[in-house]
Amino acid sequence: MKQNSQVVGRSCDCAEGQCQAGEHYLDQLKDTVAFSMPNKRCGAFFAESIQGVGGTVQFPKNFLKPAFELVRSHGGVCISDEVQTGFGRLGSHFWGFETHDLVPDIVTMAKGIGNGFPLAAVVTTPEIAKHMGTALHFNTYGGNPMASAVGSAVLDAIEEDGTQENSHVVGTYFINKLRELQNEFDIIGDVRGKGLMIGVELVSDREKRTPLSIDIVGKIWEDMKDMGLLVGKGGFYGTTLRIKPPMCITKEDTDFSIDVMRKAFQNSCS
Repeated sequence: MKQNSQVVGRSCDCAEGQCQAGEHYLDQLKDTVAFSMPNKRCGAFFAESIQGVGGTVQFPKNFLKPAFELVRSHGGVCISDEVQTGFGRLGSHFWGFETHDLVPDIVTMAKGIGNGFPLAAVVTTPEIAKHMGTALHFNTYGGNPMASAVGSAVLDAIEEDGTQENSHVVGTYFINKLRELQNEFDIIGDVRGKGLMIGVELVSDREKRTPLSIDIVGKIWEDMKDMGLLVGKGGFYGTTLRIKPPMCITKEDTDFSIDVMRKAFQNSCS
């Protein structure tokens, strides 16, 4: 795990406006519908615009919108999971699905809507909502006045405090600083994300993208915690550091975070 001074970047052979990965994703979805769905009928398709626990994985360009169209053409409804990507966290848009130029049939949301208060919501079309009365379902505390008041106050604070713009400005600064850190350490295989939803994938071999040993990842994770920085873990192997800080953080907070991460990576290399 030597330190590396070379510039880290990505290459892509796709023509402007096209994405080979998106085409492959769509082909796989078509195969799933054709060969794994009874009578080629879909029930529902769930999508996070950026996968959270999955390791801050972004969909390729030009995939999600035609995927929604495909699902709908086979009788399914399209559901956007905005629990982690919603309420301005991505900076450029208030909802993650807006970054893909589409409108879902159902939107699920939580966490950010309550700013720590236990609150969640489901938003859908009148056509779909009218069917909710045809089956038994209930929520003991659903729609209570206190939760509604909290949610309304949080929406006001998001607007008044400019947290979406802050997510864009500080999030971009954070990602750029992490990419500079990537140039220092070979164990950083990838830095990805948007706004203040960021992932740092740790590897033992950058070219092969071999996941870093979970024991070393755990050591880095605990080391950062001991120095005052809390981050999550995710991805298929649990080797991606998930960075989703409060949307009110500052560039000074970011600099502190980078210093802690640098020290933790140095400690892991010693």
